[in-house]
Amino acid sequence: MRTPSLLLRGSAALFVAAFLAGSATAAPVGEDAALREKILKLNEITGKLPIEGQIKEMIDKPDESKKLLAVAVKMAAEKDQPLNVNATLILARVALRLKEYDASEKFYRLHSDQGVKLGSTQKISDALTGLIDLFTQQQKYAEAEKVCKEFLELKGDDNVERLKGLVLRRLLLMQARQGKTDEAIKAVDNLIKAQPENWLMHELKAQILRDAGKYDEAVAIYEDVIDRVSKDKRLEKDVREEFADDIRYTLSGVYVDMKKIDKAADQLKALLKNKPESPTYNNDLGFIWADNDMNLEESEALIRKALDLDKKERKKVNPELKDDKDNASYLDSLGWVLYKQKKYKEALPPLEEAVKQEEGQHLEIYDHLGDVYIGLDKKKEAIESWKKGLSCKISGKRDEQRKIDVEKKIKKYGEE
Repeated sequence: MRTPSLLLRGSAALFVAAFLAGSATAAPVGEDAALREKILKLNEITGKLPIEGQIKEMIDKPDESKKLLAVAVKMAAEKDQPLNVNATLILARVALRLKEYDASEKFYRLHSDQGVKLGSTQKISDALTGLIDLFTQQQKYAEAEKVCKEFLELKGDDNVERLKGLVLRRLLLMQARQGKTDEAIKAVDNLIKAQPENWLMHELKAQILRDAGKYDEAVAIYEDVIDRVSKDKRLEKDVREEFADDIRYTLSGVYVDMKKIDKAADQLKALLKNKPESPTYNNDLGFIWADNDMNLEESEALIRKALDLDKKERKKVNPELKDDKDNASYLDSLGWVLYKQKKYKEALPPLEEAVKQEEGQHLEIYDHLGDVYIGLDKKKEAIESWKKGLSCKISGKRDEQRKIDVEKKIKKYGEE
């Protein structure tokens, strides 16, 4: 049988050839077709818990999910895009967790548009709060402030109205992070004056003061807030304890900023007394001790316990998880405490494993890895590691100081 190109002549032939070629490229084939099917199945997932479970499952498979997101972005650009509100919300949240920021913004905005068409302020609310988190993570504080204002103009149900207090607090924090500290504190003080019993406003003021480097003032307020929360009878006991623990954990970080390691450790010990099986608390106490050359053997034991507890939690959530990976931050802690004990060969594998992960792409971890290479007399590898670290996103005052320190190391060892 002859091909159409041999049967037709002139413009008609060109038209048919172009049509057939376009059809061939438009139709998904192979892997894209399989991924498209998976994406379309997201439309069928409903309910808070099933959606959260799907998000967790996708986050646990980052490589596969990134391919899926790339195909989903193409699908969203189609004239009659096939994704419903369930799919766009799942994709937006997965993309945010995997730091695929452009894709996340696209799906959150699409979810917002869908919410408008459905007349659902709850879906609009979900999209806007997601965008606020997205811009905050990227340190795009002006964009986050703009979305906060958009949210505050929403007229919705009781759930939306309750969220407005949270969004207002985030708005003031975003203003402070743009250098408008005095303006933000003045606004918070007015809110505290109007609602003196609202400890959330006091907590916000402490957070703004901490960001501004006014640690002593922040500490005093955080300690007061813990006391206020513990006495707030409007809340159930377990809720009070959870809030108090969150604030105490934040306070431990402020003490680290102030180089008051014993005080930071006291806060973490108090947290561990109530929750001895917390991977986070075990790891953090072990790390701050190790980072300051304190209690190194006990630090190592705490960090190894954190890794073990975290692995058990992952298995409990997903017993079928095959491609299981240890938490990059905990691997960093283990490598660092071993380095501090001059166990350089033992320190290398956990740090090399940490930087292979998405969550391990951090200046601090590459800095630690570089130091281990120096301990092993591998100067070339150390410099390469530090340079990779400098290409990572810099966030906060600690990272800014570390960047300066790493640049000095590169200059020092590069000149030897």
